[in-house]
Amino acid sequence: MDVRHYMQQLGQQAREASRAIAAADSGVKNRALLAIAEAVDAARSEIIAANEQDLAAGRANGLDAALLDRLALNSAGVDGVIEGLRQVAALPDPVGAISDLNYRPSGIQVGKMRVPLGVIGIIYESRPNVTVEAASLCLKSGNAAILRGGSEAINSNQALAACIRTGLAAAGLPMTTVQVLETTDRAAVGELITMPDYVDVIVPRGGKGLIERISRDASVTVIKHLDGICHVYIDDHADADKALAIAVNAKTQRYGTCNTMETLLIAERRAAELLPPIGEQMSAAGVELRGCARSCELLPQAVAATEEDWATEYLAPVLSVKVVADIDAAMDHIRQYSSGHTESIVTENYTLARRFLREVDSSSVMINASTRFADGFEYGLGAEIGISTDKIHARGPVGLEGLTSQKWVVFGDGHIRG
Repeated sequence: MDVRHYMQQLGQQAREASRAIAAADSGVKNRALLAIAEAVDAARSEIIAANEQDLAAGRANGLDAALLDRLALNSAGVDGVIEGLRQVAALPDPVGAISDLNYRPSGIQVGKMRVPLGVIGIIYESRPNVTVEAASLCLKSGNAAILRGGSEAINSNQALAACIRTGLAAAGLPMTTVQVLETTDRAAVGELITMPDYVDVIVPRGGKGLIERISRDASVTVIKHLDGICHVYIDDHADADKALAIAVNAKTQRYGTCNTMETLLIAERRAAELLPPIGEQMSAAGVELRGCARSCELLPQAVAATEEDWATEYLAPVLSVKVVADIDAAMDHIRQYSSGHTESIVTENYTLARRFLREVDSSSVMINASTRFADGFEYGLGAEIGISTDKIHARGPVGLEGLTSQKWVVFGDGHIRG
């Protein structure tokens, strides 16, 4: 295959399709989403069989447990894909919404209208459900999409791509509105991120190395997050039961996700009381603990943490633990080591909670809640294209609104400027 020619062809088709999907009304887009959901349900056995092929190949190629967990798509996972499509169909369509409309002294009205970004290229690894999540959000927000999944999920992604094409055709939309790459050649990524004539935005979802490479080499705007070094801070004024439940859930509910807690911080005054029961439950769940000197005194099962541990996204049953003096020391640690993804404070002190919200500079900041809530589904977005740790345009879980921009609109009635 001539990869450059193939990618140019996909780009041309996407640009053409982007005009049709941008002009489509909400009813047409929703029909497409619901038709894709029906197609996924009808092809359930084929999708699961394709996923089993990918899992078998992954095991043979030595994929680690976290990647295999991300790759797996069983019947419950297919149900989640279908539910996500239906939720996105039920969400308000942001395209065409006009806001901030005001009269100016000249008599004109000035406001802003939400418009699609155009063509979105999405590069991701492992999770085949991202294929449908990305397609659904791009479609509902009026964008065309070029999707490049990981080679480890090629069979799953192609099975899902067939369902997407079926749904688009059923709604009378171009099947090129969503194109899933059929090649695993890595050169395709290099082409996709350097086609500004055809692609308006790149969204990478994957490991830090992938995202750093794309951010460095792309000539197309990138919405990115590098990694998820998320913190939970248990404050002096924390409720003990809440602290235990939140800390354990934030780490053990699922290991291989970017919103999983990687470092637990705890105030010195509560450490002797709360760390042993937290450590006991972590160890029972198979979590390896790496702690500061004080943590290791209180947790005999812990090993000494290194400087590297505080800056590591494990995506595995490993947790860094640090005893800190107070909220200021906790926030200092977060400023130094956080990736800007998600941080949570456990406290009953309203004043300190408000300080944490205001002063911690991450895309999601929480009070008395597990970091595992930081995703588009839990935030009511239906699904998400990714979680952005950038500070421009889209930040945090990127749903429909994050896949649009705004243009100024002016209403006049023969007005001329004097």
